[in-house]
Amino acid sequence: MRSKKRDIPRYLEIKNYLIAGIEKGKWKEGDVVPTEEALARKFGVSRMTVNRAVKELTAERVLTRVQGSGTYVAKQKYQATLIAINSIADEVRERGHEHSCEVHLLDSLKAQDPLTQKFEVAAGHPLFHSVIVHLDNGVPIQVEDRWVNAVVGPDYLEQDFSVTTANEYLMIVAPLQGVRYSVEAMSAPRDIARMLQIPEGEPCLVLNRTTLSGDQVASVATMWYPGSRYQLEGTL
Repeated sequence: MRSKKRDIPRYLEIKNYLIAGIEKGKWKEGDVVPTEEALARKFGVSRMTVNRAVKELTAERVLTRVQGSGTYVAKQKYQATLIAINSIADEVRERGHEHSCEVHLLDSLKAQDPLTQKFEVAAGHPLFHSVIVHLDNGVPIQVEDRWVNAVVGPDYLEQDFSVTTANEYLMIVAPLQGVRYSVEAMSAPRDIARMLQIPEGEPCLVLNRTTLSGDQVASVATMWYPGSRYQLEGTL
């Protein structure tokens, strides 16, 4: 009688073995994993079978291969949905991780150029400004620099951002009517690097997003993601 373990393809056994070792901390980010020769001997299979397992894990960004050096546990790249306007807290929780945040700035002021142009309002229009760092299991993954139309979100500064996110609050008080966005690659300036705990100048993905509600601009946000551990994705 075949064992239950033998009911799955051999290459999948190897994939599961490597994934389990990573999840249990046997191999951490940047650690080299056993060679294909070693895995072939351990499982009593051909190099071709092992190669399939390793190639699939590389394609899934679990492993990374360095020519002439070896195969390593890849740096985890968290994902954010680009097209949909989702709460980053929900995205973190969907990964089974813990979301937390650090509030670096909460302020109110009167609009001046270029914000008058971005919000399509007159000078002196009341705005709120927040700078919040979002963390995934204690790792900073986003700096959210957001300006909010005070007429649309009058209670913005009173929110407890350890309980709700800016996006969650705005989706309630200012139902989404439209969105404009752009993505660019930029080097992290000193203040952003400090908040993301990365070296100054490290490449970042920067998402600029303007949300519309009730025929007016509700918020203008710039979100910085460390390029070494994040990717933006979307489906059309």
